[in-house]
Amino acid sequence: MGRKEIKCSWKKSTNNIKDVFEFLGKMGSGTFSDVFMVRERKTGELYALKCLKKKHLTHSNLENEINVLRRIKHENVVGLEDFYESRTHYYLVMQLVSGGELFDRILDKGVYTEKDASTVIRQVLEAVSYLHENSIVHRDLKPENLLYYNTDENAKIMVSDFGLSKTLEHGVMSTACGTPGYVAPEVLAQKPYSKAVDCWSIGVITYILLCGYPPFFEDNETRLFSKIMRAEYAFHSPFWDDISESAKDFIRNMMEKNPNKRFLSEQALRHPWIADNVAKDIDIYQSVCQQLEKNFAKSKWKLDLQLRGVLCEHLQQRRWIQEVLTGLLFKYCGFCTNNINK
Repeated sequence: MGRKEIKCSWKKSTNNIKDVFEFLGKMGSGTFSDVFMVRERKTGELYALKCLKKKHLTHSNLENEINVLRRIKHENVVGLEDFYESRTHYYLVMQLVSGGELFDRILDKGVYTEKDASTVIRQVLEAVSYLHENSIVHRDLKPENLLYYNTDENAKIMVSDFGLSKTLEHGVMSTACGTPGYVAPEVLAQKPYSKAVDCWSIGVITYILLCGYPPFFEDNETRLFSKIMRAEYAFHSPFWDDISESAKDFIRNMMEKNPNKRFLSEQALRHPWIADNVAKDIDIYQSVCQQLEKNFAKSKWKLDLQLRGVLCEHLQQRRWIQEVLTGLLFKYCGFCTNNINK
C-alpha cells in the first residue's frame, strides 16, 4: 500500500513549520507523533502542535480524526484550530490544554470526594452527549484522554484524542477498537455496536474514580476479556463502604451488559448522582489515591500497550474462527454468513 494522503480543502502548506510557529518545548510523544507547545509567530497565540510523519500514516485514522474535529465545538472538547502540511509531515494545530491528566490532578489534590468525581463525570457526559447528538462516537474514552484545561483549581475537564472516533451513518458500527479494560462487552464479542459503548467506558471511569482500581482486573488476558464480556464486577469492601448507593446505581446503569438497557448519555445526565446534590462530600482521598498509585503507575501504561496487542490478536482469532465456520457452512449447507456483522 502507498502512503496515505489527506484530502482536505482547508489544509495549509508550508516548507518549514518553524516559519509559522516558535517551538517552546515538547509536551509528549506517541508511537507515530510528537506534541509540542508552540507560539504562532503572527499572532503570539499558544497552541499544542501534533506532528505526524507521513511515512507512518499508511494505516492511520488521521483523516477521520480531522473530519470529526472540524465538525465539533464544545467547551469540554479539545478543539482543532488549524491543519498544516509539509513535504514530510502533517501538523494538527490543537487548542492548548495545560492542566494535566485526570489521575495526576487527583493525586495532587490532597482532598478528594465523591462529589468531585460526580463533577468530573458530569462534564464528560456533557461533552459525550454533544458528540452523540452530532452522530459522533468517541470509542476510546479512558482517563488518559481526560485532561484539565489549565492548572486552576476549578479548571474544566476536556475530552481529547479522537483518533478512533467514528461518525455514525446507520446507527451501528462493527470495527473492533478501543482500550482493553474500558471497551464494552459487545465490542469484545465482535457484535454490531452503537454509541452505548461510550457510556460503558464512562461507567468504568466512574468506578475507578471512586475506588482507585479497575472493575476488571486479571493477569491473564483471556480471563480479563471473559470477565468484561460477562460484566462481572463487584463493589468490594472496605473500598466501597463509604460510597453512596446512588453512585453505585449510576455505575450499574452505565455498565449494563445489555447495550439496549444501558444508559445513554442524556439519561445519565438526568441520574440523581449527576443532576442532584446526592453525591457524598466525605474525603476519600487516602483510599482512592493509594489504589491509583498501586494500579495506575506510569509503568503500567506499558501493560496497556501489550494488552492492545493482545486485544487485536483475540479479535483476529475470532475472525479466523468465523471465516472457517463460514467456509464449512457454505460447503455443506449452501449459504454463508458474510452479512452477519456490518
